[in-house]
Amino acid sequence: MAAAGANQVPESGFHDWLPTMAARLGGEGLIGELCSGFSLLMDREKGVIDFESLKRNAAALGLGDLTDEDLRGMLREGDFDGDGALNQMEFCVLMFRLSPELMDESLFCLDQALTHEFRDFC
Repeated sequence: MAAAGANQVPESGFHDWLPTMAARLGGEGLIGELCSGFSLLMDREKGVIDFESLKRNAAALGLGDLTDEDLRGMLREGDFDGDGALNQMEFCVLMFRLSPELMDESLFCLDQALTHEFRDFC
């Protein structure tokens, strides 16, 4: 098996473009792009991503080969309030959670901020 790139998950062949986008667009730009992705996938009447809207619009994001169970699994993974759909915040959080490199970077930044904030308490 060939070695995977820094942002590639070897067992799936998935390339994580989120860190590259974050580096190029900055925080606000990345959130804007995630919001655009949410808008592409959401049900216009309900304002959320549900199974039907995800299935209908998944091909636009290159996800057309996913099975119904894969799509349902994506919804379950991000559905924090248990309503069976993803609102915009749940979608953005899910995208970050699915990016190991961004999660590592976020945890590092949080650790640095907490260390700085509480340095006088130790």
